[in-house]
Amino acid sequence: MSRDPLQSAERPAAAAPRGDAEAPFLELLARGASADAYEQPALLARAEGAPPGRVAALADARLLALRVRADLEGRRRREAELSALFETAHDLAGLRDLDAVLQAIVQRARSLLGTDIAYLSLNDPARGDTYMRVTEGSVAARFQQLRLGMGEGLGGLVAQTARPYVTDDYFQDDRFQHTTSIDAGVRDEGLVAILGVPLTLGPHVIGVLFAADRRARVFEREQIALLGSFAALAAAAIDTANLLTETRSAVADLERANEIIRDRSAVIERASEVHDRLAELVLRGGGVHDVAAAVGEVLEGTVEFTEADTAPSAPLEASRAEGHAVRHAGDWIAAVAAGDELLGALVLRGHPGLDPVDQRTLERAAMVTSLLLLARRSAAEAEQRVRGELLDDLLDAHDRDPRLLRDRAARLRADLDATHVVLAARLDGPAADADQEAGARRRLWSAASHLAATRHGLAAARDGGTVLLLPLTDGESATAVARRTARQLGTAVREAVTVGASAPVAHLAGRPDAVAAAYAEGRRCLDALRLLGRVGDGAAAEDFGFLGLLLAGDRDIAGFVDRTIGEVVAYDARRGTELLSTLDAYFACGMSPARTKDGLHVHVNTVAQRLERVGRLLGEDWQSPARALEIQLALRLHRLSAPGT
Repeated sequence: MSRDPLQSAERPAAAAPRGDAEAPFLELLARGASADAYEQPALLARAEGAPPGRVAALADARLLALRVRADLEGRRRREAELSALFETAHDLAGLRDLDAVLQAIVQRARSLLGTDIAYLSLNDPARGDTYMRVTEGSVAARFQQLRLGMGEGLGGLVAQTARPYVTDDYFQDDRFQHTTSIDAGVRDEGLVAILGVPLTLGPHVIGVLFAADRRARVFEREQIALLGSFAALAAAAIDTANLLTETRSAVADLERANEIIRDRSAVIERASEVHDRLAELVLRGGGVHDVAAAVGEVLEGTVEFTEADTAPSAPLEASRAEGHAVRHAGDWIAAVAAGDELLGALVLRGHPGLDPVDQRTLERAAMVTSLLLLARRSAAEAEQRVRGELLDDLLDAHDRDPRLLRDRAARLRADLDATHVVLAARLDGPAADADQEAGARRRLWSAASHLAATRHGLAAARDGGTVLLLPLTDGESATAVARRTARQLGTAVREAVTVGASAPVAHLAGRPDAVAAAYAEGRRCLDALRLLGRVGDGAAAEDFGFLGLLLAGDRDIAGFVDRTIGEVVAYDARRGTELLSTLDAYFACGMSPARTKDGLHVHVNTVAQRLERVGRLLGEDWQSPARALEIQLALRLHRLSAPGT
């Protein structure tokens, strides 16, 4: 028969051993009583007049029992946390549905931390922000649809810094940027205390895991660590799901390609032969013309690959629309297409009679040709991106390791220790609309990237045009490179391309600012060419005489302009007058007030008054030959440096 733990308080403390004082607390521990119940043995003993020794023993035993209880609760809590982590890891190992795994993670995080709500957001690289992916315990629709910019709100700060952040009172915390939309969502949800930890894959933050309460609360270090463990599992789940998706997509792509190549080949010997030969060609790295030659041998005829603009248009369009080879006079034409894009055609010459098997063979060859062309394009685009990234790093990241830069350049067959010229290129043809302009810029970048690859240089899109880094051969000048590049790019894009070149620069990997400074010089030469009306041409600073001395290097152009005509510029800015335009017209008209008034469409007295004001601002000798030359040069440089010129 069990004994009431409170009855032990009736025995005299002096006569009872220490174990008797601890006995009621052991029974409380055994049945998992609340912390308040541990006060009862001592209170009952005092109420019954137990000796002080007995009361003191019970008090000591209570403290010991509470420590044991706290230790047991901590162990149970850690066991529950480990169990939840193991269960989550088990879910991850058998991952089938990413949403289900993420939902389980936030549910367990909310349960173990005892919060009102838990939720998870993921970064959106395309939009540059982070958005809600999974919530548990949320009741506000606006909160569930929140998007946080990087650095906005507590979550945006976590996503930006890759560090955990916790706030006891969200609306009183000024460590992060409050926005109207985020604060409104948090207010709708009624949140006060929020803990957020980053979801990281390697050095990259992909999202944030949160736990939050609708009351003020202090999150303990162990709770922050626990949420971080769940965040690590969530990141692993997302990475695994992405890899599975990519794998399935790759397998599906391979299966589709294999189906195209092997369609009906099992029952057709000649088609099987073509398949084997084409596969061998692809594995050996053969090209489009190799495929055409192989198919010609199988079909006992001449097969040629032609560009889309040189093939007969009507049968080519018919072949693309029907998806089959079509007869044209004594030839057969099979369109080489990828989706809606027409890449060219395979033409079987002088073979008017073609059975269905041979027709299918020609069609398969066209499909393989399209895959080869797309693969070649993808490889070229990938190399273009890599070249552009390296040039961007040379232009922007001045703290890069020179050894790593040289290694990256060597893999692209570029030598950063050789002498180079930095070229700034821009289209100067008219554009009907924004889409046409964007298409022209893409063509310019593609042509520049191809030119850079063939010249063992680099190219990148920048500032509405392109920048190229090309090696300079012995005996070649920067001017020659600029003019040849303008001509080649203009021919490739069929529009006028203007190119400004820097002076030759060498040892780029070891000189952090050399490329950026050279690009700035090339831009100035480009702007000078456009200002002088020499669109579609190429030039370097050496081509501009005294003006070139100011365009090259780090000359203080702004200081020269300010010293020469700064008073006139400031006067126009303050008063809204037109002294600068009057000076331009005056010099353009051979310093004749009569012709100047015709050019400006004003009265001659107005011209005289303006020139008088100019004289007071610049000094009485402003029309002397030396001063006039400096003023004209300053006027031209001012126009060159003005926005939009």
